[in-house]
Amino acid sequence: MLDMIQAVVFDVGECLVNETREYGTWADWLGVPRHTFSAVFGAVIARGLDYRETFQVFVPGFDLTEQREKRAAVGQAEWFGEDDLYPDARPTLAALREAGLWVGIAGNQTVRAGGILRELKLPCDMLATSDDWGVAKPDPAFFKAVVREAPCEAGEILYVGDRLDNDIRPAVAVGLKTALIRRGPWGIIQQDDPDADRLPTMRIDSLTELPSRIAEFNASAR
Repeated sequence: MLDMIQAVVFDVGECLVNETREYGTWADWLGVPRHTFSAVFGAVIARGLDYRETFQVFVPGFDLTEQREKRAAVGQAEWFGEDDLYPDARPTLAALREAGLWVGIAGNQTVRAGGILRELKLPCDMLATSDDWGVAKPDPAFFKAVVREAPCEAGEILYVGDRLDNDIRPAVAVGLKTALIRRGPWGIIQQDDPDADRLPTMRIDSLTELPSRIAEFNASAR
């Protein structure tokens, strides 16, 4: 008998939040055309490299953490708002809670980004960032922290993310169920990887699919 899904935990970037604005502002900060930055960003991902290597192409030795602070010091700190949420994010979070599921949000985000997320007052039972926990994906310790926060066992948690490398593979390794959403740079570039079919509990194109897909899964697990 399969474990039923009791909790759903969401990644942030390109799952709940459209990061187009954020990466556009980084291109502006570097002084390069946004189209050029996007092209290099995609090439870096396609080669299986850390996305931070994108910055090294334009500014060798670029320190992302240091530059974030420099941007904040001149009033250009990272920011996103309601308009940057994907349209299906808030309604899906609400629908899952109404269905009796425990809902969490946990991604690789700074403390500053975590504060912005909390100000949006998304319907969830838990919101945490990698900075809060002192560990970032794909470290297994991040997903073990997810399990500690949730009111159920690892096999009863569905982690929703857009990346095989940072979300699906490490979550599965810790025993979580997973949903891979096909959007954002990683979601599109990695969509034909064999693991995209083999590993996730389910593949989706929109978060709006989740309530019915989870209900169907739980009905078959009984």
